[in-house]
Amino acid sequence: MQDYSNRFQDHWMCFATVLDLPQDISQNIYRILSTAYNESQRAYHTCQHIVECLNLLHDIREHLHDPIAVEMAIWFHDVVYDPKSSENELRSAELMKDICSNILNEVRLNKVYAWIVATQHHQPTDDADLQYLLDIDLAILASEKQRFEQYEQQIRFEYAWVESTLYQTKRQAVLQHFAQMQPLYQTSYFQQYFEEQAKLNLQAAIDC
Repeated sequence: MQDYSNRFQDHWMCFATVLDLPQDISQNIYRILSTAYNESQRAYHTCQHIVECLNLLHDIREHLHDPIAVEMAIWFHDVVYDPKSSENELRSAELMKDICSNILNEVRLNKVYAWIVATQHHQPTDDADLQYLLDIDLAILASEKQRFEQYEQQIRFEYAWVESTLYQTKRQAVLQHFAQMQPLYQTSYFQQYFEEQAKLNLQAAIDC
């Protein structure tokens, strides 16, 4: 994971430059983010996930109306993560608002807040930038076989406190939900390049 930690830091330094953040503020936010995404209860919701999301963001940045807002949402969308809580997205949005209140203007701040909350349920939306954000967050489902299997193992680790039979039942329901979504992804880009592989991965996991 060290490579992901280094890339996480590099991504942040680039974003801090775009935001024109003073060094002390940039370093303080980086410490908060790095500490959060390296917490011991995490296996999937880590620096690796954020780096993978940011790599995709840079691939589709030209399609976005407000790439700064989308990137800020990526940085903070899982900053609070307790596998036993149903309020992670709300708490992440609240923390983002507290930290970024003097960095983003009010319109952008409220937009990022709403987008982070939206990552909890991944409902269809007419907001094009939010569509890309949600698709990026689910892009792991379309990863190559080894990474998808690693992802499944990481999720199991985060829910190690759930009894095995119950976990399998609940996990199957989640996978079925995504497999039955038509389409799974909301943007034409992700539908073209990610949809087919995601459905194959999901069906393979369901059939196991």
